[in-house]
Amino acid sequence: MRVKRLRWRCRRGTTELDRLLVRHLDLLLARGSETDLDCFERLLGEEDRELQRWLLGYQVCDVPEFEAMIRAIGTVDRA
Repeated sequence: MRVKRLRWRCRRGTTELDRLLVRHLDLLLARGSETDLDCFERLLGEEDRELQRWLLGYQVCDVPEFEAMIRAIGTVDRA
């Protein structure tokens, strides 16, 4: 049930952002880390505008908890 909810929350209304988030969710699920999933779930609670700025590199994230995950999402997309 949690996976369905997370997958739904990855839908942000823009193809680029949706793709980034779903791809990273799939990676986290493959790893099986509950800690990372918890952090990702909190990240999904942020406003769309903030997420887009952080993930696309337009703005530096000022939330220490999310910094590593945002870097990881960006790295996966460029791989």
